[in-house]
Amino acid sequence: MTNAYKHYSIEDFDHFDCLKLSKLFYLVLLFVLRGYIIWLISVTNMRDRVGLMEWIYPQTDLFILSLVSGALGLFVVLIISLRRPDAAPWVQKCWPYCRVFLLVALLFDLFVNVVAVLYLQLLPIAWLIGQAIIVIALIALCFASERMKINLVEFPQKLPEK
Repeated sequence: MTNAYKHYSIEDFDHFDCLKLSKLFYLVLLFVLRGYIIWLISVTNMRDRVGLMEWIYPQTDLFILSLVSGALGLFVVLIISLRRPDAAPWVQKCWPYCRVFLLVALLFDLFVNVVAVLYLQLLPIAWLIGQAIIVIALIALCFASERMKINLVEFPQKLPEK
């Protein structure tokens, strides 16, 4: 395992001597949680609270489906935010499976869009193709990322006081 760290410098580690989280975690979360992000932006916009949301999600069903598909992403955000040395046992048990949670969230999001295109006919097929390409690329990056593999093995431990 020590050879896995040879490409990282001191700046790549946090104050618990764990490798800082891969930016890929955040990229996947941004994609999965895009419905919640648009909702927050819309709520904080004082001039036009629904204009942006209506522009991105012309039908209310699309917005609701986006929120449903992002729910697992919220769980991963919760686990990341609770990841510290004194974390509850369930957080420590769930942490190694965060990549699996992200992959399931990506696939569920794609499935929701397949339903939106084929069954509900809310989106054009080009949207589904673009979505599928993005999801496949993010899944491939999740499996190829050495940093993410290291992140999932490590869990912050209390360090001795100096």
